[in-house]
Amino acid sequence: MTRIEPAIEVRDLVCSHGRREILHGVDLRVEQGEMVGLLGPNGSGKTTLLLTLSGALTPCSGAVRIMGRDLAELPGRDRARLVSAVPQSPAAVPGLKVLSLVLMGRYPYVSVWRGYGHEDRQRAGQALHEAGLSGFADRDAGSLSGGERQRAYVARALAQDTDLLLLDEASAGLDVRSRVAVHDFLVEHNRRGLTMVAAMHDLNLAALYCPRLVVVKAGRIVLDGPTAEVFTQANLEEVYETSLTIVAHPHTGTPQVLVRPGGDPAPGPRGRLGPGRDRRS
Repeated sequence: MTRIEPAIEVRDLVCSHGRREILHGVDLRVEQGEMVGLLGPNGSGKTTLLLTLSGALTPCSGAVRIMGRDLAELPGRDRARLVSAVPQSPAAVPGLKVLSLVLMGRYPYVSVWRGYGHEDRQRAGQALHEAGLSGFADRDAGSLSGGERQRAYVARALAQDTDLLLLDEASAGLDVRSRVAVHDFLVEHNRRGLTMVAAMHDLNLAALYCPRLVVVKAGRIVLDGPTAEVFTQANLEEVYETSLTIVAHPHTGTPQVLVRPGGDPAPGPRGRLGPGRDRRS
């Protein structure tokens, strides 16, 4: 029987910025086809973890395997065929057409002897449609609003046609309707087999759309498991150090969080959280 490799396998990962250690001995395993929400306070290490998984950041130590392949040994083009990423607050690119921006996602498949072909342009146009930007192909990318620009970068990642998609606040800057639309089509792609890890600050959207949550605090994974087990008042109050109330969503029954006015620190003892549940077996 052929062994199905995990989409992500991280062992004892350590990452630093200058002399400051950001991630401390992180272990993480994500199976192919999962949709995982990555939560945690500002500065907890979520973005650093995503950058390392994408190959944009080299760890100090530890191992990262994507689809069974050692990320450190992969040439850039091979890596780009395995994993795509949507950055946090992507930069405006004035003077570049939106279609050209999305076509950049096709670069792993373009040889040095030819430019983008019909298939590449067709795939880029399809990705624009999926991101709700069908009429934007000829727009100047520098003229896009923050939300439109975010969707254009999501489209670029989809056009890359990888089996793993990493998202860092993919719906940042979007209004409520657009946030729902973006996450709905991400879920649709996940149902087709695309593995996703999404760093999110919107706890309620994470609970609604992600069956599994991984919570990072101070550079360590402190919680990892099914949403219903992770998304509890005790867990979230300790992670975010503020008083919260958990209620059931009236339509889905999914746990949702309500903040308490005043933002007082959560009462009770600290230190309940330990290492995240081991999912390596």
